[in-house]
Amino acid sequence: MKRLRQPPRIKVLEAAGAIGDGRVSISPSSGGLWSGTVVSSDASRTYRVAILPRRLGLVEAYSDDNGTRLRGYVGYPIIAAMMIAGILPRNPRLEEALRGIPWKRLNEKYKKYSIVMDIALRTAEEKGVTRREALEFVDKVMGKLRETVVLYSPGLLGGGSDPAERPPPGEG
Repeated sequence: MKRLRQPPRIKVLEAAGAIGDGRVSISPSSGGLWSGTVVSSDASRTYRVAILPRRLGLVEAYSDDNGTRLRGYVGYPIIAAMMIAGILPRNPRLEEALRGIPWKRLNEKYKKYSIVMDIALRTAEEKGVTRREALEFVDKVMGKLRETVVLYSPGLLGGGSDPAERPPPGEG
């Protein structure tokens, strides 16, 4: 297992937006495991996600989103799962204000998180959540993430290692 890096700040808003959109289906099962799916904003992908809180400040996690698997940071599906499980804080007003944002399309169009984050913050402001409230929430979640060791654990869903980490046939 390897420790996942801190996510880009925008991923907190993206997770909150996914919850607001009703695209997160996470539930607890035996042994403290939380698992389920998160659908991408354009509905083109369904990410599998699982988290297993081990003790205060330590969580094993898996998601097959690119940020987690390929870039090594805590992806928005894991953040959303941690919010649903009560490990990370939530802001229902902000979740509602971020509903309907086409995150994937905006990220692909602008290729710069700062531009997409500004669009998301303006959208929230138009729906009654101040930029300050939204940014304070992001700071709160990022602070909690800094206090938490999140270990990438592909075996949580019973599949063993992640296919993205396996050597090509004939090389392993």
